[in-house]
Amino acid sequence: MQTIKLTIQYDGTDFNGWQIQTKQPSSRTVQFEVEKALAVLTGEMIKVTAAGRTDAGVHARGQIISFSTGSSIPVDRYPAALNGILANDIVVVNSEHVTEDFHARYWVKEKTYVYRIMNSKFPDVFNQRYVYHIRSKLDVGQMVLAARAFEGNHDFSSFCASGSSVKSFDRRITSCKIIEEKEMVTLEITADGFLYNMVRIIAGILIEVGLRKRPPADIDRIIKAKDRKAAGHTAPPHGLTLEKVYY
Repeated sequence: MQTIKLTIQYDGTDFNGWQIQTKQPSSRTVQFEVEKALAVLTGEMIKVTAAGRTDAGVHARGQIISFSTGSSIPVDRYPAALNGILANDIVVVNSEHVTEDFHARYWVKEKTYVYRIMNSKFPDVFNQRYVYHIRSKLDVGQMVLAARAFEGNHDFSSFCASGSSVKSFDRRITSCKIIEEKEMVTLEITADGFLYNMVRIIAGILIEVGLRKRPPADIDRIIKAKDRKAAGHTAPPHGLTLEKVYY
C-alpha cells in the first residue's frame, strides 16, 4: 500500500459541495466525482480525505486530498490519468508520495481563503461565476481597517453558522487583509482553522463596512458578543475560493 497526496482545483458552481451527501446520494459532489475517477483508474474502492470541506458553490485552487492505494500506477501519472477521466470542472495539478500516517485534514497547519468582489457598475460575464458583484461604491479604506481587527486569537462564535458540531470556536487568524486592484476587491484570510461559513460571514460584515452600514469599530463588539445574531449577512458562496493549504 502507498499513500498519495493530490492537489486539485475545481469550479464549485455545479457541485453540491465537497462532501458526499448521504441523504442525497444522487447529488453531484467533488468527493464523489474524484472517488469515482479513482475507482475507474485503479479498480479499487478508494475513500479520499480532504483538507477542508467546501460548501456548495465554493471553489478551490489548492485543495489537498490524500488516500491509500495498492495500485502500482506511478505517482507522477495520477494527474494526467485522472484528468482524462474527470469532468473539466475538476483538475488534478500535482501528485506526490507521503508517509503512511499523513492525513490531509489533521496535519493542516493553516489554510488561506480568498473572497473576491467585483465593485463595478456592471458585472463581468467572464468571471461572474467566481466573484460577487456589488454595484455601490465600497469604501475600501474602511474595509482595510476593519479587516485588521480579525487578526489574532479569538472566540469566533459570532462567525459560525448554525449546524456546526465543533467543540471549540477558538481560532487564530494570522492574516486578514483587503487588496484592491482596479475594480476587484479581494479579502485574503489565513488561519489555523475555519468555522462553518466563517469566511463568508466575515466577508459579509466587511462588505457592510465598505458600504458604510457599520463602522470598523463594530468588529470588536461583534467578536466579544460571541453570538451569530450580532453579525451581519453571509456573503454568497460563489465569491469564495480555498486558495492554499499549509502543512
